[in-house]
Amino acid sequence: RRQVLEASQQLTEIINSCLGSEPSPEVDPSMDTAPAAEEESASHCLWVDKFTPRRYVELLSDDYTNRCLLKWLKLWDTVVFGKDKAGKKPKPSSAAHPPPSHPKENPNKWKTKVQLTEEILEAELDQHKRPKYKVALLCGPPGLGKTTLAHVIARHAGYNAVEMNASDDRSPEVFRTRIEAATQMHSVLGSHERPNCLIIDEIDGAPAVS
Repeated sequence: RRQVLEASQQLTEIINSCLGSEPSPEVDPSMDTAPAAEEESASHCLWVDKFTPRRYVELLSDDYTNRCLLKWLKLWDTVVFGKDKAGKKPKPSSAAHPPPSHPKENPNKWKTKVQLTEEILEAELDQHKRPKYKVALLCGPPGLGKTTLAHVIARHAGYNAVEMNASDDRSPEVFRTRIEAATQMHSVLGSHERPNCLIIDEIDGAPAVS
């Protein structure tokens, strides 16, 4: 494209010199460089940024991990958003309808791994109806999609994702200040104010004192 534009410009100069006229004012060099600049910026866009998941259904990571993290974050809805969980249908009591063939001593035999995990998470709530574990830790090799998963889950649950890199802070004072600023600041852009969900990236690189 650049070669064609240069050749066209040279041809225009040759024609103008032969005709004895000055270069046409209609030719704007900025119009030639703007598409080239846009094309260059598009070529420098990383594929991981161009094709990164934006919604929950676009995640390619482990579905069990995705559901467990989303379930844990949704347990905060009662405290953060002031809304109760969606009521589940009451299960029939085992005394009224005893299972004919399954033994009573193993009621969790036919439950899936996800169902068992959800029941464990719901059972471990403190007196303020908050999850027992206040922090979720995602671990794994680089490039697995941990940070992307955290951002997508936070947006899906209705939070404003606030990210900080723990490896950048080398003192406990700076680390504490950044955490307080991330948790206490409010979103001023947009009409909908959302609570913050703090995502601490590369926490394994933070100093031990922090």
